[in-house]
Amino acid sequence: MDLRQFLSIPYLLEAEAVETEPGKWLLRLAYPELPGCIAEGFVVEDTLKELERRRIEQIVSLVEAGSEPPIPRKPLAASDPLWTARDLGVSPRIAALLERAAK
Repeated sequence: MDLRQFLSIPYLLEAEAVETEPGKWLLRLAYPELPGCIAEGFVVEDTLKELERRRIEQIVSLVEAGSEPPIPRKPLAASDPLWTARDLGVSPRIAALLERAAK
């Protein structure tokens, strides 16, 4: 598999509301199949974008280190990881890696 395929793997998403102090709640999102891939925040959309950035960065780091990320299911055929990465504003380095993988 190449980087684009690894980034097209759909992972299970868990969401929970966590009371940090009486009356104050925080949203916690995680991809439990990617150890340590967690984001917390107060706005759902912002927290999901942060989680997606972390997912991409974690998978890229694993691939660059010569490891495979967990593969719990097949990659989505209609996924466009380059578009997703650009939309999330990931580093230009990651976007360049994805552009090279697309060729």
